[in-house]
Amino acid sequence: MTIIIESGAGQISEPRINNRIRVPEVRLVGPQGEQVGIVRIEDALRLAGEADLDLVEVAPQAKPPVCKLMDFGKWKYEAAVKARESRKNQSTTTLKEVRFRLKIDDHDYQTKVGHARRFLEAGDKVKAMIQFRGREQQRPEMGVRLLQRFSEDVEDLGQVESSPRQDGRHMVMVVGPLRTKAQQAKAASAGDGEVADNEENKAQAKAKNERRARKTQERQKRVSTEKKDVKPLSNSMADYLPDELKNL
Repeated sequence: MTIIIESGAGQISEPRINNRIRVPEVRLVGPQGEQVGIVRIEDALRLAGEADLDLVEVAPQAKPPVCKLMDFGKWKYEAAVKARESRKNQSTTTLKEVRFRLKIDDHDYQTKVGHARRFLEAGDKVKAMIQFRGREQQRPEMGVRLLQRFSEDVEDLGQVESSPRQDGRHMVMVVGPLRTKAQQAKAASAGDGEVADNEENKAQAKAKNERRARKTQERQKRVSTEKKDVKPLSNSMADYLPDELKNL
């Protein structure tokens, strides 16, 4: 049984267990979830010691508080594992930036679009930014047309979350991915599962064909069709008589 001695006056985030529970009686729940009933704290601690388990307060606000018999160390370990798995499944979306010039040539433009598509495929957002030079600031409609063209070129992977807006010498538009990182990871996992299933089906079919071929070979060995093993048919009934009757 785990014994934790209270120290300090700070608040404790973990539930109270064993000798930290300072109430005269508790509503006791067994290790399998069975209801024991209201018992004195001394009796509850005694039952916990006899079962080599901990008495854990699971509902301190109840009257009387609800306590359960459990292995507190094992429970903490399993809770930590679940927390780690939950953090693994969480996805952090990063805002990537792609910059354009208003008078950009087609090759550079396609390169920038390629970068943006790769970011969106990875589940990240893309901030498309146009930098105006000199008198270009007086032609914002050209920047809007360029960003609209960009959004159309990536619309199969992302959608516009923030329409083009001009801020001084810059015009910005934000495109978000259609699928989050968590969704893409799930889809990739499902794809791996389908590949594994296909491989397993192929292996089963191959084994089945091999068994069928072996059975066919065994049948051919039992019934030979070669000329040296085939006896010619006879038209005389005497040929089918036993040897002791042939001489009569």
